[in-house]
Amino acid sequence: MRKRILTVIGARPQFIKAAVLSRLIRSSNWEGVFEEILVHTGQHYDNNMSNVFFEEMEIPTPDYNLRIGSGGHGKMTGEMLIKIEELINQLKPDYLLVYGDTNSTLAGALASSKLHIPVIHIEAGLRSFNMKMPEEQNRILTDRLSTFLFAPTEDAVLNLANEGINKGVYMVGDIMYDASLFYRKINKSGFGNRFKNSKFSLATIHRAENTDNPDRLKEIFKGLSQISMNIILPLHPRTKYKLNTLDIRISENIKIIEPIGYFDMLDLEENAEYIFTDSGGVQKEAYFFKKPCFTLRDETEWVETVSVGWNTLVGANSERIFASFQQYEHPEEHPNLFGSGNTGELILEILKSQLL
Repeated sequence: MRKRILTVIGARPQFIKAAVLSRLIRSSNWEGVFEEILVHTGQHYDNNMSNVFFEEMEIPTPDYNLRIGSGGHGKMTGEMLIKIEELINQLKPDYLLVYGDTNSTLAGALASSKLHIPVIHIEAGLRSFNMKMPEEQNRILTDRLSTFLFAPTEDAVLNLANEGINKGVYMVGDIMYDASLFYRKINKSGFGNRFKNSKFSLATIHRAENTDNPDRLKEIFKGLSQISMNIILPLHPRTKYKLNTLDIRISENIKIIEPIGYFDMLDLEENAEYIFTDSGGVQKEAYFFKKPCFTLRDETEWVETVSVGWNTLVGANSERIFASFQQYEHPEEHPNLFGSGNTGELILEILKSQLL
């Protein structure tokens, strides 16, 4: 009898990760072992931030869309918790699966754990060691509630061990690397070609620690304005609102475009010279494409990319952003940090061998 997995997703990075596992579960190799029910909380809900990912990556249409949308952390997480609990009681899943560190992740883990349904956490063990970050709170709590903890790196395994979490921990590599390898083979976007007349860099800015702090946001744009090449910036809705509210001047070298889908993003990353970002996922994708990354945060969960020299923490300091860019030297080596591109298969094999 197939085991029923209730998968909870809600944000852009989770759509990318779910595309890998959802495709595998529905393949001929696994269709007799697992059944997946896909739940979209609605945390990211407009077309550019949600629908386009399902369409181009051929992610199955969610069986349930909770349509909760934006709001304060407490309100959003509370509404998700109530509705996910109702679905668990209705659908009686054998497992509940969550990705990453969003409010959707925590709500799913909480609802499932309280109803004694084993929680599967993909991307377990990441730590920024900054407890002011909502993502850090979400990931720590989710790890505590999880039965299966699939860690992307050895550092993530060590973080869990340091917190006394050893049972159910598996180092499987990074599922976003699976996605990058699979989709770049079929990507015909060509989106980056429109900017190829001159060298360009790519930037993404969306984290609340930057967008909700006027001083940090102004410093970031001041730093980017000094970079001696065009910078393409797909503008997150939150960042767009803050820029308009604060009346921050955008320099001519920063080319703002609307949010884009996964394929267009991959194409920009592949063709960019450098990447400036506060996104965890984009930091990794920069590494996948061997692109120097400047992280617009004071810490990162992906410490491995910093230690090997491909990622530089520049915070929200305009002088440090510019100086780090000017002084950057490409590392000679690019070690394999994120597995072999078969993380999805490894996860399903482990779950099959440990069926409860």
